[in-house]
Amino acid sequence: MTRRYGGFDIESFEAGRDLWHARIRRADSTPVVIDGVVFPILELGLAWPDPEAAIAHAVSHIDLHGRRYATAG
Repeated sequence: MTRRYGGFDIESFEAGRDLWHARIRRADSTPVVIDGVVFPILELGLAWPDPEAAIAHAVSHIDLHGRRYATAG
């Protein structure tokens, strides 16, 4: 399952049986820079019971931190 939100592409993936995680990537394919460290993709390591819950968590993560991720340092 994938979704575009706030300039980011979010992809859910199953890391184990019923353990859903999300990957966040900038939609323009430029890396996210956090405290000088470059990340081409961020993987959220919380396990959710379904792909929709993983996507919802990623959306709230973007709402909380997305402005910081949107500008390369």
